[in-house]
Amino acid sequence: MTPEFELTAECCRWAFSGRDATKVHALCRMVDWPRFQRTALFHRVHGLAWNCLYSIGADVPPAVARSLSGESRQIAASNLRIAVEAGELRAALECAEMRPLFVKGLALATLAYPKPMLKAGWDIDLLVDADELSGAAAELDARGYQRIVPPPSTDLAKWHAHRKESVWAKADQRLYVELHSRLTENRDLIPTIGIDSPRQEVEILRGVSLSTLGRDELFAYLCVHGASSLWFRLKWITDLAAVLHPAKPTEIERLYCRSQKLGAGRAAAQALLLADAIYGTLGDASDLREQLLRDPASRWLLSQALEQLAGRPDPVEPTSRPLGTLRMHLTQLALLPGLRFKAREFARQARAALG
Repeated sequence: MTPEFELTAECCRWAFSGRDATKVHALCRMVDWPRFQRTALFHRVHGLAWNCLYSIGADVPPAVARSLSGESRQIAASNLRIAVEAGELRAALECAEMRPLFVKGLALATLAYPKPMLKAGWDIDLLVDADELSGAAAELDARGYQRIVPPPSTDLAKWHAHRKESVWAKADQRLYVELHSRLTENRDLIPTIGIDSPRQEVEILRGVSLSTLGRDELFAYLCVHGASSLWFRLKWITDLAAVLHPAKPTEIERLYCRSQKLGAGRAAAQALLLADAIYGTLGDASDLREQLLRDPASRWLLSQALEQLAGRPDPVEPTSRPLGTLRMHLTQLALLPGLRFKAREFARQARAALG
């Protein structure tokens, strides 16, 4: 890992743990500051990073400090706008007798961080019952959203039959919604987690609450979500580590065992080992760490995630390089054991590639 990546990760650790910042100060003397800024921005943790650097009085070059400070204010303003919209959207959908679930986003940020408004986000992830898809689309349309993926000429029901989400925009207000009819592209992963799963209420602003997945289901979902993109952004594994930070080793082991019953497969092992490699999440759960490392496939998945996440001095979007997503697609084949899953996943990837 480069000093710039290490500093980014240490700032994120401080944002959810508030522990001794000695290592942060030491890394600040080693980094190339423009590269650090690019790293934090790519991984979409620049708000968390600035929160740490400012709070501990780190020696940051003035130009970098001004930029990060300004970006952090923009993140907070955007999150306030998203929070108000999410609350109004929930009310509108519930008035239409729907039961929306809000996954990731501000609900997750509130569960994970003392200052959730500094977690960068750009959209509202909304899950509805597949049978209520047209009704939810009508509500979005009534609120001024336009469908941008797929284009309006595409039949929405046919699109969602093979894909988990569509994307809607209210561009004049910089508001975006990812409308989910399910949570995974491959239905073999976490097949029972959905609109009828246990819920928890999260107050994201005073008087504004959102329903999100219950603790067990949320853990399994976050593992699968991160694995689907091979954790190429630090923010995903940071969110998971932050959620797990207060948990005792017995609770982490329970969550892992529960995730296996929910169908998260090796995504949960990969997630826990990656969080441990970066944040020491399994520090007091040595038995679980040893258990996970005994599986060669899980060790391979960990190595691929670390390479994807931190293997380049300057991170780039996987889609910007030839075959940049190949590693991602290969690891997806290993998330569940057995040839049946591999065949179904390969077929799914082939259909997606062909459009």
